[in-house]
Amino acid sequence: MSLNHVRPWRNIYRRKSRQIMVGNVPVGGDAPIAVQTMTNTLTTDAAATIAQVQAAAEAGADLVRVSVPDEASAKALKEIVRESPVPIVADIHFHYKRGIEAAEAGAACLRINPGNIGDEKRVAEVIKAARDHNCSIRIGVNAGSLEKHLLEKYGEPCPDAMVESGLDHIKILQDHDFHEFKISVKASDVFMSAAAYQALAEATDAPIHLGITEAGGLVSGTIKSAIGLGQLLWMGIGDTIRVSLSADPVEEVKVGYEILKSLGLRHRGVNIISCPSCARQGFDVIKTVETLEKRLEHIKTPMSLSIIGCVVNGPGEALMTDVGFTGGGAGSGMVYLAGKASHKMTNDQMVDHIVEEVEKKAAELDATNKDAAE
Repeated sequence: MSLNHVRPWRNIYRRKSRQIMVGNVPVGGDAPIAVQTMTNTLTTDAAATIAQVQAAAEAGADLVRVSVPDEASAKALKEIVRESPVPIVADIHFHYKRGIEAAEAGAACLRINPGNIGDEKRVAEVIKAARDHNCSIRIGVNAGSLEKHLLEKYGEPCPDAMVESGLDHIKILQDHDFHEFKISVKASDVFMSAAAYQALAEATDAPIHLGITEAGGLVSGTIKSAIGLGQLLWMGIGDTIRVSLSADPVEEVKVGYEILKSLGLRHRGVNIISCPSCARQGFDVIKTVETLEKRLEHIKTPMSLSIIGCVVNGPGEALMTDVGFTGGGAGSGMVYLAGKASHKMTNDQMVDHIVEEVEKKAAELDATNKDAAE
């Protein structure tokens, strides 16, 4: 829940949903919105897949999905699960036996697609395996793989068809007294996805996994995901998210966190507020921000940093941030700490100095939070 009593226009009231467990990660209810990504290595190459899972977890992923297309992948999954620092979601398509094998291998969740997993008898076997191995299920409806009878009924993929597919599959799970599930209704079309998710949110209290599927490359996919997921999250819909990019999974995690951070729904690492720069800039803003983003990746403590090229907006932005730097003249600028002008620093030493100040502030915040917790 993102609530601000001083600025109520910032409030987001999350949809009430049941809470389930995906491994040790709570999903739904009042749990933080979980960030998920998916590996793109060959699952049979356990070492490469484990390395990618670990990199995603280091970037902040709460859950990582791994494709299980064949028996050899299911066998490799056991080692991947054992070495993973976060719960593993097994991605299952077409072959229901892969779902059974993935549950046996220790997957925390099985992602099954109603459009291609098979008839109810096969789904029932997957449900039994999930129950036997304390595994949750994600019903993953996709506009590109809807059931034939729904395409005949509606004529084309559409929000109504996607929601009906999801609700039909929910009924199967509930008829088998299985309730540890979440659900998604993804499309590559932002409008279709948003409409489907809004209808789904009204039709069930199950936790909802958000995503714009096949969103595209790093830039275009980020924009589509920010528009689609951002508006739904703003409405309070969504308990887990995955930003689907034709890019490194670590980039998916970064974008997912940035979307959540922009809405005040999750806080992790340094939030850099910077200007686009112009002829007034007292230093190279773009190069400085690029450098600082890399130099500060290791900071996990939620905090803010303003990097502004000149005094037009610099002092005002610095009032709202933990650390700030505003460009001035004669090769130097002003450093702000806790919103107040503190001291001047030369441009050539500014980056190292800002990193030092951010690290110092992060340590102070960590100590304060530790004392509060104790």
